Amino acid sequence: MPLRTHTCGELRKKDENSCVTLCGWAANVRDHGGVLFTDLRDRYGQTQIRFNPKSNSALCEKVRSVTPESAILVTGAVHPRPAGAVNPELPTGEIEVEAQTLEVLSVSEALPFELSEADSVDLNKRLKYRYIDLRRQEVQKNLVFRHRVIKEIRDYFDEQGFIEIETPHLTKSTPEGARDYLVPSRTYPGKFFALPQSPQMFKQILMIGGIDKYFQIARCFRDEDLRADRQPEFTQLDCEMSFVTEEDIINLVESFLVRVMRSCLSVDVRAPFPRISYRDSLLRFGTDKPDTRFAIEIQDVTEVCSRSESDIFKTTASSGGVVRAICVKNAQFSRKEIDSFTDLVKYFGAKGLVSFKCEKSTITGGSAKFFSAADLVALRDKFSASDGDTILLVADKEKVSATALGQLRLEIGKKLSLCKAGTYNYLWVVHPPLFELDENGNLAPTHHPFTAPAKDDIPLIKKDPLSVRSLAYDIVLNGTELGSGSVRIHSAEVQEAVFFALGLSPERAKKRFGFFIDALKYGTPPHAGIALGLDRFIAQLLGVESIRDVIAFPKTTSASCPLTDSPSDIDPQQLAELGLVVKEEK
Repeated sequence: MPLRTHTCGELRKKDENSCVTLCGWAANVRDHGGVLFTDLRDRYGQTQIRFNPKSNSALCEKVRSVTPESAILVTGAVHPRPAGAVNPELPTGEIEVEAQTLEVLSVSEALPFELSEADSVDLNKRLKYRYIDLRRQEVQKNLVFRHRVIKEIRDYFDEQGFIEIETPHLTKSTPEGARDYLVPSRTYPGKFFALPQSPQMFKQILMIGGIDKYFQIARCFRDEDLRADRQPEFTQLDCEMSFVTEEDIINLVESFLVRVMRSCLSVDVRAPFPRISYRDSLLRFGTDKPDTRFAIEIQDVTEVCSRSESDIFKTTASSGGVVRAICVKNAQFSRKEIDSFTDLVKYFGAKGLVSFKCEKSTITGGSAKFFSAADLVALRDKFSASDGDTILLVADKEKVSATALGQLRLEIGKKLSLCKAGTYNYLWVVHPPLFELDENGNLAPTHHPFTAPAKDDIPLIKKDPLSVRSLAYDIVLNGTELGSGSVRIHSAEVQEAVFFALGLSPERAKKRFGFFIDALKYGTPPHAGIALGLDRFIAQLLGVESIRDVIAFPKTTSASCPLTDSPSDIDPQQLAELGLVVKEEK
């Protein structure tokens, strides 16, 4: 028999006079002139419990000794609250249960922090006592929402004919852009498994194996520096299809996102979503994941500025740099604000920031004196600027000016509250270059080395790799990249050419990817797919700042778990079995 007849969020006025049994966690006991009350809470809600000394004085004495957050069982009758005591903010606010029996199921010690004050508690402390933090309604609401989204995903892909298949967590270490988490093998001393950064090669092998529609709610692991939207282990929606083009994947994802938004948020978004090329995204927004909820866009003003008498602009233009600018409508900033903007662009590599005010049908500002009247008019016309607007310029290398103005654009959007709450702007950023230069100047894949090049660009892989376009696509929501996908390479020869361009000799490529290159030689179908970060997606839908808020047991920003005190030292006997020795740092 179940301990309880109802949950703490279930009873209503229609249940009046019913005898019920409730279980949950007790709040503080309140004494109202001898009549005692406590709120009993579970994940479904809370119900007020009344203890009447006239009908049962011994029970009142018993409840006085109940410490907050103790687990208790109460049996009693449902009664309507007096008119002045109704709580319209609670679904159970019209009733209370007059207790007849009380059983303390488990006594709670004094809490390490009050649930009502958890938002101001140090994160490490909250995570150390995560079992207390999980009792908060805000945390439980997020986890319930996450469950609903994942259920909707599974229902949708099942209806579309996809098969959910689990791929291994113990696999071969392969370079995919971040460091692997390694697992030593006891049975093969000196050899290691790696935890997967993604199921990339396995899902492609499933396509080779004839599983033409695969998906998975996949756990992934990356040993990288953490931020608010990163965790060492995370969850992604992974899917792959055979005999398709990128249009099929894009249509599939748009249909799925429209359905999830409607089902889980009661929000209608319109498909098809806008698309922008990778190149245009960098030019207009300074990033490959633009937030399009506000209309500030970057413009190239190199031609106008190069005609000025300013040494800064002339030197930049003559040395192959660019002058880029944004126009902020109906905004005049103080000197202090301009200084803070200057510090921001300098942080992202720019040498400085030039500001102009639009007033009295012209442009004013310290650098305006270097421009002819005609060029000032041309600068205003570039933005269709009006009196009251502010133009902000950065003169630097193209990448630096794009990044700096892209970040400045976001800062101003936040400062001026230009993004409406409850707005969901989806955008596809498509066809980035196949290769880019890493921080050491070496050729690296822009996404991953299994992305297909544009068919016409395949001959350029050897001749001019940086000019090769890829058949990749990213889905962006409100300035956050939710996921990346691409048409995959299905030719062993093209895959080997990409590996070679990345500096992998045939011998090294075979050692690292030999099993995969071999698989490509056995009738590999054209295929494409995408992976969406579920933690990021759910955090965006809920409007929370960090993906930690939608994960039951997240790590800290230093990749540790205060709850389990991990990572931790390992017993020397275990290390000996694995053939490992830990060297002490000097």
